[in-house]
Amino acid sequence: MPVLTLPFARLAAAAMLVLGLVALPAGPALGQGETVTGPSTGLPLPRFASVSNAGTNVRVGPGTRYNIAWVFLKSSVPVEIVQEFDVWRKIRDVEGAEGWLHQSLLSGTRTAIVAPWSDAGQVALRADDDPEASARAWLTPNLIVTLNGCTGTVCEAQLTHADKNGRSTQYRGFVEQSALWGVYPGEAF
Repeated sequence: MPVLTLPFARLAAAAMLVLGLVALPAGPALGQGETVTGPSTGLPLPRFASVSNAGTNVRVGPGTRYNIAWVFLKSSVPVEIVQEFDVWRKIRDVEGAEGWLHQSLLSGTRTAIVAPWSDAGQVALRADDDPEASARAWLTPNLIVTLNGCTGTVCEAQLTHADKNGRSTQYRGFVEQSALWGVYPGEAF
C-alpha cells in the first residue's frame, strides 16, 4: 500500500476543505428583522409544525436510505422545522434532538407541549385571555395541546381528556404563551 507523501496529503486536505465549503448551504447574511425562507416551500425557517402519525420514523439524513434515529410513538407532537431539502424537513424536538422527516409525515396543525422544562406544578387553562380569569382546568407538564391561535402573550388551546372509563371531555381555554413549547415568544397567529 502506498503511503501518502506530505505534499499529496496537503493537497488532499486542501481539496477536502474546498469540498466541505462547497457543500455548505449558501445564504445571504441576514440583518436584524430579516427572515430566512425554505428553498422548497418558501415558508419561514425555523417554524413549528406537528407530527401527523404515531410510529413516525425520524432519520439521520434526508432520505429513506438513511438510518432511523428514533421513532415518534404519538401523533400531534410539536416539532421545529429548521431546514428543508427537497421533500425532506430537518426537525428539532423539544429535547433539542435533530433528524429528518418526509414532508408528508408533518402537519401544519399547531400543537404545543405544556411546560416541558418543569417537573412539578400546573399551568392554568383559563376561561378567557385575561390572566386573572378563572381556571377551567389545570394542565400538567408535558401535556400536548392543540393551538387555535396566539396573541404574542397568550394562546387559545384545546385538548381532549379521556378518563379511565373511556369517557372523553373536551377542554378549551387560554394558556400563557411563555408556558408552552411549540410557539415562539411574541409569535401571533
